[in-house]
Amino acid sequence: MSKAKNKSQNGIMTAKDYRSIFWRSFTIQSSWSFDKMMAFGYMYALEKPLRKIYPNDDDYYAALKRHTETFNITPHVSPFVMGLGVAMEEQNAKKEDFDTDSINNVKVGLMGPLSGIGDSFFWGTFRVIAAGIGIGIAQSGNILGAIIYFLLYTSIHFITKILAGKYGYKLGTDFLENASQNHTMEKLSYGASILGMTVIGAMIASMVSLETTLSFTLAETETTLQSIFDQIFPGLLPLGATFLCVWLYKKNVKTIYIILGIFAVCILGCAIGIF
Repeated sequence: MSKAKNKSQNGIMTAKDYRSIFWRSFTIQSSWSFDKMMAFGYMYALEKPLRKIYPNDDDYYAALKRHTETFNITPHVSPFVMGLGVAMEEQNAKKEDFDTDSINNVKVGLMGPLSGIGDSFFWGTFRVIAAGIGIGIAQSGNILGAIIYFLLYTSIHFITKILAGKYGYKLGTDFLENASQNHTMEKLSYGASILGMTVIGAMIASMVSLETTLSFTLAETETTLQSIFDQIFPGLLPLGATFLCVWLYKKNVKTIYIILGIFAVCILGCAIGIF
């Protein structure tokens, strides 16, 4: 596919574009799917800036498709990655040799670290503090408790999203203009892909749970098959189940069929005493 380059574009983001990303970022959780998670909301938020970057329809649709890869992050900080994504797409439109794979690699690499910060601050800290203030006022029957909680939490949410979108784009633009000279993008892309795979591996170990209850008698001692697995390779069954799902997905088995198959195997396994 030929790429229509626009050499004259230098900082395409306007106040209107920032507002578009800000408001559309609130839809990031309204288009949730099990396989893509927040990807379609992310793509929707970038739709208008991408059209400015790529006047050619083929390039534009290719960019939209590029941003349908799996994406998941604390919603409050999502505009930072969106702004950075726009900056990278802008560089891609200017440079013939730009590595488009680096765009999603950087996104994946930032998901974990930014979510760690966002979750701990917004879900675990500020929401609790704001709720505590609101509850303290509401205990006396004052409706201001609910209003103050809403205003406190919403104001910091809005401010964070506004600043995150602007700094994500501006820092991304400044960084990317110099990155090609010292091959920083290649290094960052490689490091981000490693970090992304590490995060995925950690998610498998912590979020996928599968154990067998099968047991047998050896030397008059009852031994469970799970204890042997744990001694040889802890987490072997969850890892195997994950690899099986990935293999089925690569074979173009629909996600809903994989999910229904997991339900069927688990129910049948529990019924006959395997799990």
